[in-house]
Formats: sequence, structure tokens, C-alpha cells
Amino acid sequence: MSRSHGIAARLGLEPHVLRIAGVVVVGAIMSILDTTIVNIALRTLGHDLHAPLGDIQWVTTGYLLSLALVIPLTGWTSERFGARRVWVTSVALFTIGSALCGIAWSVGSLIFFRVLQGFGGGMIMPVGMILMAHAAGPKRMGSVMSVIGVPMLLAPVLGPALGGLIVDNMSWRWIFFVNVPIGVLGIMLGLRTLPKQEGHDAGRLDWVGMLLISPGLAALVFSLAEVSQHGGLAPVKAWLPLVAGTVLTIAFVWHALRADRPLIDVRLFRDGAFSAAAATTFLVGAALFGALLVMPLFYQLARGQTPLQAGLLLAPQGLGVAFAMPITGPLTDRIGGGRVAFVGLLVLCVATIPFALVKADTSLAWLEVVLFVRGLGVGATMMPSMAAAYATLDHAAVPRATSALNVIQRVGGSIGTAVLAVVLQHQVQQQVPGAGGGLGAQTGSAGAAAHPGALAEPLAQAFGTTFWWSLVMTLVAIVPTLVLVRATRDVRTAAPAAEAAVG
Repeated sequence: MSRSHGIAARLGLEPHVLRIAGVVVVGAIMSILDTTIVNIALRTLGHDLHAPLGDIQWVTTGYLLSLALVIPLTGWTSERFGARRVWVTSVALFTIGSALCGIAWSVGSLIFFRVLQGFGGGMIMPVGMILMAHAAGPKRMGSVMSVIGVPMLLAPVLGPALGGLIVDNMSWRWIFFVNVPIGVLGIMLGLRTLPKQEGHDAGRLDWVGMLLISPGLAALVFSLAEVSQHGGLAPVKAWLPLVAGTVLTIAFVWHALRADRPLIDVRLFRDGAFSAAAATTFLVGAALFGALLVMPLFYQLARGQTPLQAGLLLAPQGLGVAFAMPITGPLTDRIGGGRVAFVGLLVLCVATIPFALVKADTSLAWLEVVLFVRGLGVGATMMPSMAAAYATLDHAAVPRATSALNVIQRVGGSIGTAVLAVVLQHQVQQQVPGAGGGLGAQTGSAGAAAHPGALAEPLAQAFGTTFWWSLVMTLVAIVPTLVLVRATRDVRTAAPAAEAAVG
């Protein structure tokens, strides 16, 4: 038996499903890794393109806005044109956008090309999940998620290290050029490996829904970016988009409940298991991605590490994720995603406490051990909770359910990131008077090196308080997970009974 057959047997997946997963992973690695790599290079981009931080921040914000605009279209386009065609087109658009970003001549051109890149990147992961759900079936999404979920969770860990390595040793343009060969490989593999799927009648595009939810989500993402940049809701451009985005989103829900074929089928949330899984995904996304923003900053600002060193110090968390996911995937299919996610959240909570109690002299070796344990919790939480959402769905509901879950995860991650960024800035300003924006260069490694006694402990306290907030978010996520445990248990109990009745 070949190695691929052996891996497939351990995961409970056929070899052809594993090959499809491998292709999907190539696209996921490219799109998700890009986001975290670019964040490390923002200061260098501002210097080389002669742009202030407020302008260069749009390199990230513009990308996030384009993601928010395109993700709701995932379900309809996959049904109308076929998931394979949409996936290959998305990878091609992302690759072209990456190449254009690499040759950008000004901050304006870079922002424009990043938006174009985001239109492709927004669909790569959700359409990949649709392909996998169709190939493996909703009942085996736990094993599927253990394969395609690794890049989703490892990218925030590996991205800063790779970004720091590129920025330190090469031109910033290579943070975009590096995507091109990966994208070309993904297109070739996709055309060769992914199953051909003909589009079918998906109904007319829900234009009303698109004009409500896409700008609504974009406004929310923009508002959260402004909140984290300004440290609060005081500026008009922070609270006005928040109000507008909330109103548009509520209007979309009202419309979707009445439309025959809405862009995102909110009626799916009438299913208890799906609603609980969606709530868990939202809250875990907020806690997880918020903490993933804070942790690299902790090592750089509070411990004086370079971006590359910080990325390497975060590697144990990635190892924990990689160790846990091949185990939790099949376990999810066997006992249900709710139970696995519940245990994962408990582990995540326990492993966050040492960071909440961190001191200036806390051993880095001890934190490495904690990060590995934290990675185990992460690997047992996000993917099982999402897999549980598919357990009660029929084949036809998968594309639109995927859109809904990805929107929920994106908004949850944005909210968690904004909240923890605001908390961190406020705490740094309190602990280090005169720190300005809170995350400026004066509180970075140079400042820590110049005044180790004066800054080390206050910065540690600032980060410790921020990690307490992350811990609270994780604890809140346990509540819907308990509902998910009961809901998925009921589904698993009812299925054999239904089969016996039919027999």
C-alpha cells in the first residue's frame, strides 16, 4: 500500500478524496499565508512607498473589504458555474493580483491591486470546503477538516516568520511574488485533479441580498479596522460605518427570511445543531484570531524579539495544531464535533491562563510548552465545530451553508482582532504614559532594550490584561458548544433509528 493510501486509511478517506484535499490545501496555504505575511511588512511598505501608516494600513483593510464583498457570493457562484471552475478562476485571479502587487509603483496602485487580489482570495477557501464536502460527504467533514484546516490555523503562526525572513533579506515585493509559482501550481493541479462539475440552475442571483449583505459586511470590517486604529468609536468614520453595516445586515436577514433563494440562507439557523456550530465558530474565531494578533506583538514589544524571532517562538503552537488535527478529525466523525470542540475549548482556556499571568521575567521555555498545549486546543476546536455544522445538512445545502459559516468566521475574527487591539492599545497607554498610539516604535524592541527596567514589567502587565480578555472570549464560546454537544448527540442518536425504521 502506498503512503497516500495509508494516510487515507488512517483518516477514513478514499485516496481520491485525499488528492482533492491536497489541491485545496495548496490554494488555502497561498491565500491565508499571504494575509499574515503582509502584516509584518507594513512598516517597510510605508517607508519604501513614502506613505504614512494611516495610508499604508489600507493595504490590509482594502484586502479585508474585498473579502467581505465576495464571500457571500460563494454559494450561488458554485451552484451556477460549478465549484471546480470557480475555484480555479479564484486562484488565477489571486495569482494575477499577487503579481500586480509585486510590481506596484505607489501606495495607491498597491491598494488597488490588493483589492483585486482579495476578490480571488475570498473564494478560495470556502469553495475548497464545498469541493471537499461534495467529495467526502457531510458526515465525514471531521476528517476533511483535519486536512484542509491545518493551513487555516498554521498560517497566522508561520506567516510572521516567513514575512520577517523575506523583509529582512529580500525586497518587500517578494511577499507577493512568492504567491505566483504556488498559484500556477494550484491551477495546474486543480485542472488535473478536481472533479468536473457542471453548473446547474441556481436561480436568479439575489441582487437585493447582495446589495445589502456585501456592503453591510464591508462597512462592518471597515469600522472595526478604524476602531482598532483609533482605539475607540469616537471618530465618525469608526461609528458611522458600524451603524450602517449593522442596519444593512439586519435588513438582509429580514429579506433572506422572505426570499425564495436568498444569497445566504438564514433559514439554516433554524436547525439547532447548525445554529450552535455557527455561534461556536463566531466566538472561537473572535478569541482565536484576536489572540493570534496579540501574541506576535507580545514577543516583539514586551520581549524585544525581531519579527523573525517572534514567528519562530510561535512555532510550538503550530506544532500543537499539526499534532492534534489528524487525531481530532476522525474523532469528530466518530463521536461528534460538539464533544471534541468542548474539550478543545477547555484545553485552550487552561493554556491561555499562563499568558494572562505573564510577567517580565516569565521563562520563554515555559511559554513554549504552554503554546504547544494551546495549539492542541486550537486544533481540537475550530475545525470540529465547523464540521459539526455540516453533520445535519443535505447535499444541496452545503454551498450556501459554507458561505454562511465563512461569513460568520470572518466577522468573528474581525471583531475579536479589533477588540483585543483596542484593549492592548488602551493598556499600553495606561502602563506606559506617553506611548502615543500604544503600539509605536517607542514601545518596541528598541525601547525595551534602552529601558528594560522601566518598560518590561508595564508592557507585560498590559499584555497580561489583554490575554485575560481573550480568555473571557474563549470561556463564552463554551456556552454554545454545550448546546452543540446535545444537538449533535441527538442527531447521531436519531440517524440509526431512522435507518432502522426504513429498513
